[in-house]
Amino acid sequence: MVRDASNREQFRPPGHDAEHFLLTTVVGSYPKPAWLNRMRDLSEDPESAVDDADLREAHDDAARVITHEHERAGLDTVVDGEMRREEMVEYFAHRIPGYEFNGPVKVWGHNYFDKPSVVSKVEYDEPWLLEEFEFTSSVATRPVKVPITGPYTLARWSFNEAYETEAALAYDLADLVNEEVRRLVDAGARYVQIDEPALATTPEDHAVVGDCLERIVDGVPEAVRICLHVCYGDYSRIYPAINDFPIDEFDVELCNGGYEQIDVFGDPAFEPDLGLGVVDVHDPAVESVEEIKRNIRQGLKVVSPDRLTVSPDCGVKLLPRAVAYRKLENLVQAAREVEAELDAGEIDLAAPGDD
Repeated sequence: MVRDASNREQFRPPGHDAEHFLLTTVVGSYPKPAWLNRMRDLSEDPESAVDDADLREAHDDAARVITHEHERAGLDTVVDGEMRREEMVEYFAHRIPGYEFNGPVKVWGHNYFDKPSVVSKVEYDEPWLLEEFEFTSSVATRPVKVPITGPYTLARWSFNEAYETEAALAYDLADLVNEEVRRLVDAGARYVQIDEPALATTPEDHAVVGDCLERIVDGVPEAVRICLHVCYGDYSRIYPAINDFPIDEFDVELCNGGYEQIDVFGDPAFEPDLGLGVVDVHDPAVESVEEIKRNIRQGLKVVSPDRLTVSPDCGVKLLPRAVAYRKLENLVQAAREVEAELDAGEIDLAAPGDD
């Protein structure tokens, strides 16, 4: 069942004088600076003088720049934009004993994915994200959120050559994610996001995802906010099952679909906090503040303001960087204006779920 935690208020910025507080954040990825991509290419060129130390320095510099860019946009919680990551499954598979890579596979058209294979029992060797989190925290002045690809997606988007069932693989991976989360918590992390995009494509496995989440949160204090992000798909096929998940927040992508699915979460009552995408990461047009305010009000149909988090629909890495920044800036401005309107009683708050 949903975690009985009141852990949202810790992310209210000092001096935030509005009575109401809409938590603003990002899902994870952000456009990489062009020079970082160039440094990566040079590091892979045997004739280049760029070595691993140079690339690490470039990653640190990029993480610092993007973290500060998020803070400059006004976000309440920030991410380093996943500057050290290229792809959400590959990054972790390279760090988990039991995985191996045998070359890219064709996904669609001319697009290829370096899909890993699980060839033996997966194990936890060294931390995956600890150095990334510690560095980002050292340069951030606001709380840092940690996105982690979830065990179900890590299992589903890999070739399984070692386990009898995909579920058995997912459960072992969930135990590894739990180990990583507990290490992050010991290092100070208080906001962890589990990314499970595969759930939207195979909703019949929602019970497997729920069991994985039970393993992930085992031993994790309730003061730590656990968010589940699921993008795309027909949410009606996994709702109300997500009400039984041990999470604090369920983050959804609805802006791209014009909020056609918002009513899915009205009956029965939505139990976790709602993370709502209010800008479209697939559209380079920058939403106006007024448009984003209308999108935020869609979330108020489902939960009260003290249970609403606003973010982009998903990671923004495919947008031009200037566009991504302007979307975030407008998102924060819209949230602050909605807070002021709520304080002034200018927004009629019917009970969530009412017509």
